[in-house]
Amino acid sequence: MLLLTALIAVVFPLLFLVILKMPAKKGMVLSYIILLLGAYYIWSMDPRVLIASSLQGIHKALTILLILFGAMVLLNMLKNTGAITRLNKGFKVLSEDMRILTIILAFLFGALLEGVSGFGAPVAVVGALMVALGFKPLTAAILVLISNSTPVPFGAVGTPIFVGLSNISELTIKDFNNISILITKLDIFVGTFIPLLLVAVLVLSFGKKDKMKSTIEMAPWSILIGLSYTLSAYLYANIVGPEFVSILAPITGLFVATVTCKMKFLIPKNVWTDALDEEANLEEGSSENEMSLFRAWVPYILVVLTLLATRIFPAVKNFTVTAIDLSWKNIMGFEQISGKWSLLYSPGSVLILVALLTIFIQKSNFDSFKRAGITSFGQVKNTTLILFPTLALVQIFSNSWINGAGYESMPQYIATTMSSSFAGSWIFIAPFIGMLGTFISGSGTVSNLTFGAIQHNVANIINLDPTLILAEQTLGAGVGHIICINVVVAACTVVGLSGKEGIVIRKVFLPSILYSLGIGIAAFVFS
Repeated sequence: MLLLTALIAVVFPLLFLVILKMPAKKGMVLSYIILLLGAYYIWSMDPRVLIASSLQGIHKALTILLILFGAMVLLNMLKNTGAITRLNKGFKVLSEDMRILTIILAFLFGALLEGVSGFGAPVAVVGALMVALGFKPLTAAILVLISNSTPVPFGAVGTPIFVGLSNISELTIKDFNNISILITKLDIFVGTFIPLLLVAVLVLSFGKKDKMKSTIEMAPWSILIGLSYTLSAYLYANIVGPEFVSILAPITGLFVATVTCKMKFLIPKNVWTDALDEEANLEEGSSENEMSLFRAWVPYILVVLTLLATRIFPAVKNFTVTAIDLSWKNIMGFEQISGKWSLLYSPGSVLILVALLTIFIQKSNFDSFKRAGITSFGQVKNTTLILFPTLALVQIFSNSWINGAGYESMPQYIATTMSSSFAGSWIFIAPFIGMLGTFISGSGTVSNLTFGAIQHNVANIINLDPTLILAEQTLGAGVGHIICINVVVAACTVVGLSGKEGIVIRKVFLPSILYSLGIGIAAFVFS
């Protein structure tokens, strides 16, 4: 009964959203209620803990909503100024092939945003941008979710490693560096093929004819870009450590992609546009008095630079973290239950600020910004009905160690039970544990905090290299971003598919399983 209760947070969202095809707005409310009852009657959690955890979840949901709102405000502002039209024309000069644009935007640009920010910003920003550039909404949602996996282990300047594994007291700085190197080494054999996987998913799901040919002809260039990312990531992990891998590797990949596109090196002659949204009504615009491509890109460049500054410069980071602190500590008197929210440090605030600066950058007016804000509010408001129960469920699950029966937490109970049952094949199970942690919590860092110590202990018990298992855990936590509920909700919100979360999860579920399986196989070979 304990295991069944612990699995409620995993099984019921999949049951309601994927199998029964319920909208997330309904499915997550039902999942939350069922977990609430199980936590009270079976796990012996105090009602006040359940309420405090639910409030903590709502507080965290607000932080995500701010990011979604910021991404939409910036996008709508760029639509109003005509910058999106100019960006679209700029991409057509580089390539009109949607397979190539997918790798450049979803995989590489998304990885760069993950490296400087995390917090779901890549999915929100890139998903919205892809739709604005003519991708079908379902296509954009699927592609940004699959892409937001490979860079996550190093996302937000190494946070998933330095913070996520910080509760394992035995680890030293040298161990952190070794884990980082192992992550990149494993990903050479798995992450290298993610660009090709993106092409395969894109073509096989949305292609109209010659699907196999359209996939195979992209293999050489896709693998080249994958290698430029993973091999450079391995190099940077050895030279500079974990902090800058997800920043330098995508920049390297973007450079290689740009040069090879201009040289037409390994680029297929066939231009594939089957996933173009015919109802998008993309305007070509007039070349007369048209803004420069650089000016159109400046807002996104500013987003990257500002986020980077708030993460790596101590003075700037300290100011943004402390200036406007909306954190909620000791919720209902429980010291262990709190919500952290530094308003200026949030990517959402940066996105809104840059949208405001766009008035001056692209010679617009405040009325344009106001219209962008009103439109964005309408696009995001219904998402609250999904994120509130989703994050409330997550926090009850995470805080379940605060109970009257002396049970360990639900996540620990699941991991402990699995470790005793699958000890002989743990090297294949480890990435799925990381994936599970992110699926439930919505964060690779939280997955590492929740399951890292368990993975470390299991590795020592069954005589496996703990750093290898922790590398698998961290990679698996990245894969979990593909299917975790709140990230899927974010992707669906920004592309205009609210209520279709179950459809999206069904589309990306198999790629996430294959990725985690590939990690396990690569680790087995190394072991």
